[in-house]
Amino acid sequence: MTTVAVIPGDGIGPEVVGPALDVLDALGLGVRTDVLDHVNARTYLRTGTAMTGDDLDRVRRSGATLLGAVGDPRLSGTGYVRGVLTTLRVELDVYVNYRPARLWHDRLSPLRDAARRAIDCVIVRENTEGLYSGIGGGSRTGTPHEIAIDVDLNTRQGVSRVLEFAFSVARRSVCLVDKANAVRNGGQLWQRCWSEAVARYPHVETSHLYVDTAAMRLATDPAAFDVIVTSNSYGDILSDLAAALAGGIGMAASANLNPVTGQGLFEPVHGSAPDIAGTGTANPFGAILSVALLAEHLGRAEEADAVRRAVAAAVAAGRVTADLGGSLSTGEAGRAVLAELRQPAGRARTRQRDHRPKRAG
Repeated sequence: MTTVAVIPGDGIGPEVVGPALDVLDALGLGVRTDVLDHVNARTYLRTGTAMTGDDLDRVRRSGATLLGAVGDPRLSGTGYVRGVLTTLRVELDVYVNYRPARLWHDRLSPLRDAARRAIDCVIVRENTEGLYSGIGGGSRTGTPHEIAIDVDLNTRQGVSRVLEFAFSVARRSVCLVDKANAVRNGGQLWQRCWSEAVARYPHVETSHLYVDTAAMRLATDPAAFDVIVTSNSYGDILSDLAAALAGGIGMAASANLNPVTGQGLFEPVHGSAPDIAGTGTANPFGAILSVALLAEHLGRAEEADAVRRAVAAAVAAGRVTADLGGSLSTGEAGRAVLAELRQPAGRARTRQRDHRPKRAG
């Protein structure tokens, strides 16, 4: 039996993980859950430890991990968040951050032009290197001559493998986004690896945009993109922009993947949202759609599609939380998806984008 590790985390994390686990249970995948509900800010405040070695071993032994959110306003600095997120991403070597963006209903789009707003794309973000590698330092802190340095780390292995993944999931095209004209060393490495990848996939349409141009194009014509592949920091920004164009951050799901080892970490991207924690108004759809990605990762594509159709039906019926223009609570919105999932049509065999990564070998 496959084990799914669950880290509810902080803020609205436990609130949205509850409905997501209800959906996971309703799918009948035959999995068991291992809930690490002590991995949170309360434990960190008490012990100074974000995750223990035993916690990490439990995650490693699982077939997949579902994460709610981490972050707490009582904590200053990034030690706790990095102690959970960076530890998981680096120790599991989940080098792909996979962020699908699909417009679930026309009314959710901030764009006026209906022909251009039908976004259905994926941001493939390098997940373990770049500016978020944690390499750097500073000196003369607090003085007029203070210096702060953050290193933008890029390796041939890291760049090549994320490009390979991007091509493996493309339906029609892949667009490389960088800033090679200004960030020359890392940019040239990305460009060399890109040329090699393009040569291996002659049947896939390819393009290249600098990140500022890509942001403008994404905001004005998001339907033009299929797969965008980019670095850690650029992908962080562009994926949130894509989420806003597709109905808001509350709908955004993500997968952190290592297609070679099969490790997968799945999470909504809205964060812990302490301003609404405990109000019962958090949108659970990002967590539920992350469960769809998790199911796909476990080889259950039909069940994943059923979840997406159930979410789409709930959105179309207006059975949503306030951020999407509705009046339902977190639990009520989750139950609306469950009700749709249990309809016979919810199991219809119609396929959407196949999110499953191809594994090496």
